[in-house]
Amino acid sequence: MQLPFFSAAQVHAALDYKLLAESLREAFREGCVAPLRHVHDVTGAGDRLLLMPAWRPGKDLGVKLVTVFPHNRERGAATVSALYVLLDGASGHPRALIDGEALTLRRTAAASALAATYLAREDSATLLVIGSGALAPHMARAHCALRPIAKLMLWGRSAARAQALAALLREEGLPAEALADLAQGLAQADIVSCATTATEPVVRGSLLRPGTHVDLVGGFTPQMREGDDDLIARAEIFVDTYAGALAEAGDLVQPLASGVLARERVRAELAELVARAHPGRRRADEITLFKSVGTALEDLCAARLVLERSLS
Repeated sequence: MQLPFFSAAQVHAALDYKLLAESLREAFREGCVAPLRHVHDVTGAGDRLLLMPAWRPGKDLGVKLVTVFPHNRERGAATVSALYVLLDGASGHPRALIDGEALTLRRTAAASALAATYLAREDSATLLVIGSGALAPHMARAHCALRPIAKLMLWGRSAARAQALAALLREEGLPAEALADLAQGLAQADIVSCATTATEPVVRGSLLRPGTHVDLVGGFTPQMREGDDDLIARAEIFVDTYAGALAEAGDLVQPLASGVLARERVRAELAELVARAHPGRRRADEITLFKSVGTALEDLCAARLVLERSLS
């Protein structure tokens, strides 16, 4: 039998945000084996191979293969490419090949929206999305899919790209508007979702109202930083996984090293929120922060759902 391949368009069509968020809720409740990502230098020019495996013994397993080749820009090609290989957990035989970038975009956004069901105020109706790259529209769509957002604000370093993104989302029926003033958006938002590649903070904690929920998803190395020390000092902090976030997230690694953040102030990981081992938000006026770097559990869950929906 020919091994099926699911294109980016097929992945996006299969992974409804609500359905994926509920599947992730169950996946975090059940758990799986998900080692930290393997990173390998494959040339002396900064080209890297990343491997993200995960498995449920006897059920299913998979691995996401990601290449980061910075000099592809000079060739007119994308710097990042990804492919997911889903295998049968009993036999080890391959079951499907799946576009890895689309899978990552969808599961990242759905995981943040899932976390917000535990961490954002129930009456949160104003969303600010920071960033205008590939992930930003998915963050907006996922949060809007899981709660009734009445006002969606977008800000990016490129005003033109932010305006174009707002126009696209308005065409989809979302209440989107581009902002020129980031400080204004931070002061108004109930939920702030930041999806950038920043190495200097863009979310200033001093500007946030009590009760705001902050979602940081862009930074995935110790050198990257989206939130400042004021945010870290004010917030109740939660992560997707302790193992990943405490090792890879500059938003936590840097303040831990400087003494601004004590390890015990990282309250819970997403699996504990799902299991109700931690209640999540406890007061309407507290600022909550969810920091994610991604986990292979999410990839495995999303890949399994793509295949299941194709067979139904």
